[in-house]
Amino acid sequence: MDDDFTLRPFRIEIPQAALDDLRERLVRTRWPSETEGQGWGRGVPVGYLKELAAYWADGYDWRAWESRLNAHPQFTTEIDGQDIHFLHVRSENADALPLILTHGWPGSVVEFLELIEPLARDFHLVIPSIPGFGFSGPPRGAGWNSQRIARAWAELMRRLGYERYGAQGGDFGGGISRALGLIAPQNVVAVHVNGGTTYPSAAEDDVTLTERERARVRRMHEFMAEAGGYLAIQSTRPQTLAYGLTDSPVGQLSWIVDKIRDMTDPAKELPHEAVDRDLLLTDVTLYWLTGTAGSSAALYYEDAQAWSEPEVSSVPTAVALFTVQDIALRRDEEKANNVVRWSDFERGGHFAAMEAPDLLVDDVRAFFTDYR
Repeated sequence: MDDDFTLRPFRIEIPQAALDDLRERLVRTRWPSETEGQGWGRGVPVGYLKELAAYWADGYDWRAWESRLNAHPQFTTEIDGQDIHFLHVRSENADALPLILTHGWPGSVVEFLELIEPLARDFHLVIPSIPGFGFSGPPRGAGWNSQRIARAWAELMRRLGYERYGAQGGDFGGGISRALGLIAPQNVVAVHVNGGTTYPSAAEDDVTLTERERARVRRMHEFMAEAGGYLAIQSTRPQTLAYGLTDSPVGQLSWIVDKIRDMTDPAKELPHEAVDRDLLLTDVTLYWLTGTAGSSAALYYEDAQAWSEPEVSSVPTAVALFTVQDIALRRDEEKANNVVRWSDFERGGHFAAMEAPDLLVDDVRAFFTDYR
């Protein structure tokens, strides 16, 4: 790619008028009716969301979280015609291994806030916002699927002067990290994914499955039957969805909260019990302030349009699963990847960086020890 590039320092400075507009919209929300006694069975209950929206309007402090984000060096650069926003936190250990961390949906760079300080003791951290998400903003054109994003990440690491590095991610971030290993195997020393990169290929009644594996297959079928509608919508009609979520902060809040509850630790009944309430609202606020509801959803569309049978990766790979909310099976992961480490945790869920950062940090640190 072009060697004539610029890394531009970036600082988050949201105008007060945008925050005032957010509060006004929250206060003026037009609330829907609901079926008596429905609980969470038909989606997010009105009572729960009213309480959360009221706190978002009058209790939550964006400026405090803005300052927390701004405590870390941030930059933007243009790659393949697209602005890319990223955090770049260098370790005090000059010889530390560079590590690129990639979020998923409905996440953002906010996912990694609890990981930055402990991981920076051992790694130079690069934490980009996926095109269509956060301060990378909406893509300027079509075609930004996971493979293209991985190519952009390879270029980003080259621009930063990193010739040898690791990759970590969950959800879309796991797939992008895997794709980065396929695109730049001479540079990526190892890949760590939480949640896996495949869907179970076995049936629940397969006698060769362990009880834990059967529970994961069962969970996959339950999830697709009860909560998988968002996949169909975002894979086919992200633009139609965008109008409601971009115009209504409560619409954006409910869409994200619904998925957080569906995929977090099953031992936690409510979303804010699995993910800190203010951290959750910071993630939602970032979507709202950047107007990226539709462009982030479009990653599902782009990947659906570009789908092909994935290559087998030879890059050393670690897979960490958190409770039955991570539905991958070891046999499938080992067919697709060079799995050299397998971790299975009894706490946490699909959003491990926000739910169980301590477990994730320890697993990442332990895995990459042999590749530093």
